[in-house]
Amino acid sequence: MHELIASPEPDRRLGIWYYATRTEGIGGIIKQIPADFVVREVTGREEKDTGEFLIIELKKENWDTNSVIRELSRRLGISRNRIGFAGTKDKSAVTVQKISIRGINAEDLKRVRLADVRMRILGRANKPVSLGDLHGNEFEIVIRGLNGSENEILTRIDSISKEMDGGVPNFFGVQRFGASRPVTHLVGEHLVRGDIKAAVMTYLAYISPDESEAVRRARELCREGDFKECLKRMPLRYERAMLNELVKVKDPDEASYVAALRALPQNLQKLFIHAYQAYLFNIVLSKRMAKQMPLNEAMAGDVVCYRNQSGFADPGRIERVTEDKVDAINRLIRHGRAFVTAPIFGFATELGTGKEGDIEHEVLDEAGISLSDFRSIVPGMSSRGTRRPMVVPVHVKFGELAQDELNPGCKRVKLRFFLPKGSYATVVLREYMK
Repeated sequence: MHELIASPEPDRRLGIWYYATRTEGIGGIIKQIPADFVVREVTGREEKDTGEFLIIELKKENWDTNSVIRELSRRLGISRNRIGFAGTKDKSAVTVQKISIRGINAEDLKRVRLADVRMRILGRANKPVSLGDLHGNEFEIVIRGLNGSENEILTRIDSISKEMDGGVPNFFGVQRFGASRPVTHLVGEHLVRGDIKAAVMTYLAYISPDESEAVRRARELCREGDFKECLKRMPLRYERAMLNELVKVKDPDEASYVAALRALPQNLQKLFIHAYQAYLFNIVLSKRMAKQMPLNEAMAGDVVCYRNQSGFADPGRIERVTEDKVDAINRLIRHGRAFVTAPIFGFATELGTGKEGDIEHEVLDEAGISLSDFRSIVPGMSSRGTRRPMVVPVHVKFGELAQDELNPGCKRVKLRFFLPKGSYATVVLREYMK
């Protein structure tokens, strides 16, 4: 048994209680400029010359995916529903991904010009780009502002890499909860509990210190119940859409708050529930680490999933580990053919047994919820639940240390790695940077 290094408070509030490695971190900063964080999608698609959908490589800088899709649909004069994509990407980054657009031709696209966006036609297809196409993402990330001798930095990098040889805990990273305002899981918790008003008010009135003074003041007015004045001052689009529903009546009732929630894009509505599920998953992993139970070795009572034809974990192929199968399944795990999982809690979740089952029951009991609570009273927001590997394998390649041109007297280093879909680069970076 070894002593775990505790996470800083912002991580702990997201259910990430510990680091997996013990070596002191190298420090540094990321995303000082968008080009420091490059993300390229990896899909299994092969495009053709014909089909209903135009397939495009979208390269963007300093745009989040939803914003660029919304602007693209406006410029083309089409519904957003005609544009498909496999995953949302960070704003403060350079990202490359495939999108599909139904019912347009190359000439239509040539008329569209967006700043910091480049589009390259790849071909056509008879099916849109969707989440199922995504295998994962390749990352190329620069860590800047490194202090210390070259030998000290490289020694720490090497030591941490060796500690991470079996992979890293597959925590949901801060992006799942809101990088600048981690509030989505709090909204989701209220929705799971069936308190629509509290969910809406949390989204509107939760104040982050990173927000502008104008936004903070508007949120304060919302806390005070002055929705009309809040609407006058609120500069944010989604909040304004919700407030427009709340000001329609003098005293908003349950239906008003449901309408306010429905004013948000459907994918954002679902994200609230998903974020709360992610928070609970993180706590399950943290508790397992606290009890010194292995994340990448099966115990009787665990639930494992198996590798699919593409070589990635398939949560649809699961098996509960019995005492007589522990050795055989652990051989598969060591060869990357099986993965120990934890639950993404939902109304159809089958909890583990043994020590893992004890943790899962403990998390639900401490949260004061039951699996049936994930049958949402808001149509379309229920969740059956699934399983997720506790560990994500990762092989990080580092470039040479160089002088940091943006931070005189400091050094920078570039690292490259691949992660399967649903796993977070920041979870890898936190182990190195601490």
